[in-house]
Amino acid sequence: MLAVLEELVHAIADMEEERALNFVHGFVADSGDPQQVLDACREAMDIVGRRFEEGEYFLPELMLAGDLLEQISAIVKPLLIGSSQESSKSIGTVLIGTVHGDLHDIGKNIVVFMLEVNGYEVVDLGIDVSVEDFVDKVREIKPPVLALSGFLTLAFDSMKETIDALGEAGLRDSMKIMIGGGQVDEAVRTYTNADAFGLNAMDAVSLCRKWIAA
Repeated sequence: MLAVLEELVHAIADMEEERALNFVHGFVADSGDPQQVLDACREAMDIVGRRFEEGEYFLPELMLAGDLLEQISAIVKPLLIGSSQESSKSIGTVLIGTVHGDLHDIGKNIVVFMLEVNGYEVVDLGIDVSVEDFVDKVREIKPPVLALSGFLTLAFDSMKETIDALGEAGLRDSMKIMIGGGQVDEAVRTYTNADAFGLNAMDAVSLCRKWIAA
């Protein structure tokens, strides 16, 4: 089983979609623990992230990785229903969405996946989310962490508008806010008044670990 999981890690990291999916189907058919598949995905994405940072992978590879993760997730997540992993209490809730005016979701979807496999409950509002929808959802579920995603530079204004609106609604100080995507950096974080920014999915996980007590 461990050898198969190691092969799965390499198949995902090397973008070998057919090979990776065959491994997952075979592992599950042999009554393998679906949580181990998710752990292998997390390990593979660490590799993908490093290759992206080192300039070996680019946006097309990230898009392929995101699509592959969605396919694998669709296979194994139903198997977790009713299991101890699925029934156990989540570490905490993270509200996430791509801000209004931006339709990109590859990076966001990878963040969602990585947060979920690390034990967080994620409420994903999708793409092109209006300021009002963010405010309403924050008021409804009171998440300890809000993640705003945006790939386009115009998203920076949308992030600022969303965070300003949360302040006007008296909700800003009730949570931590992270931003990510595209050219987000410390200057953008300061402009939007977010608490932190992340360069990749593991940064998002690290911030949640820091902000939400396990």
